[in-house]
Amino acid sequence: MSGDFQLEGVIADSWLGRLAEFLLSSVPGMPPILQTIHLLSVCAIMASAAFVSLRILGLAVPSQQVPEMVQRLRPWNWLGVAGAFVSGIWFVFARPERYFGNPVFQIKFAVLFFAIGFTLLLYRVSTRAAADASSDSVHRLSLRALAALVLLLWVTVLLAGRWIAYAEYLFW
Repeated sequence: MSGDFQLEGVIADSWLGRLAEFLLSSVPGMPPILQTIHLLSVCAIMASAAFVSLRILGLAVPSQQVPEMVQRLRPWNWLGVAGAFVSGIWFVFARPERYFGNPVFQIKFAVLFFAIGFTLLLYRVSTRAAADASSDSVHRLSLRALAALVLLLWVTVLLAGRWIAYAEYLFW
């Protein structure tokens, strides 16, 4: 037996795993409610990250200053991350074997860590760059590359999350 299967068994047999399985199978409407919260949270993440990235790339809201936009949208991003975690973890605890052995789930989480880290970096660097009016073209180009990377990473997380249920069609 591999370490993954042992971890899956520990999670499934834990009180939290049993509680999650009970709630999802016994409480009417619980799975679609949690999925709706998860999807709305993903929308908050995508909207905030996309608006900031597209603004930095010069493709959206040119009248908005980047630091002001970051300040206004950052809470939506992190509330979205928290909401997606809290709503998604129930499904993982209820059926860990479905997720831990799923290569698309593994891709999603690998990319998710990078997406969160680079988003933190983008928010920090973009507010500092705006304060430094003497930013050279290399710095602005780096900021744009970072914004494009953040956008790409979040879109990848979104697509991988959608394809978790269809992994058997991708990997035979």
